[in-house]
Amino acid sequence: MTDITKVLMRKNSLRKQCQELSVAEVEKIIADLSDILQEKIADEQARIEADREKNEKIELIRKMMQEADLGFEDIKDMVASAPKKKVEAKYSIVDAAGEEHFWSGRGRTPVVFQQYFEQHGVDKEACLIK
Repeated sequence: MTDITKVLMRKNSLRKQCQELSVAEVEKIIADLSDILQEKIADEQARIEADREKNEKIELIRKMMQEADLGFEDIKDMVASAPKKKVEAKYSIVDAAGEEHFWSGRGRTPVVFQQYFEQHGVDKEACLIK
């Protein structure tokens, strides 16, 4: 839990932090938090709806498999051999040797990117492919 989260989650800590704020500043914070809450509610509802649709599709496939007298074992090898989708590069840099490097942004930051960020004092967003 971050320090700001600890303050926000404890009423007395929050009250102490707000003592020096004006009413307008507190109202602004409340309005911003309300906006964030509405975004989170919408995201959660969208996730629930996506899960519901996915489960409906799974149930439809299950029924179709039953009707065709197929089990998981019958199609397992076909599913396992499906080609994996390659993730496109999201970031690129050109190192000191003039070599271009690409990174999807997933997983650990590659050493060459980390060194570039440190040497140039930038973050990964500065290397975003447009």
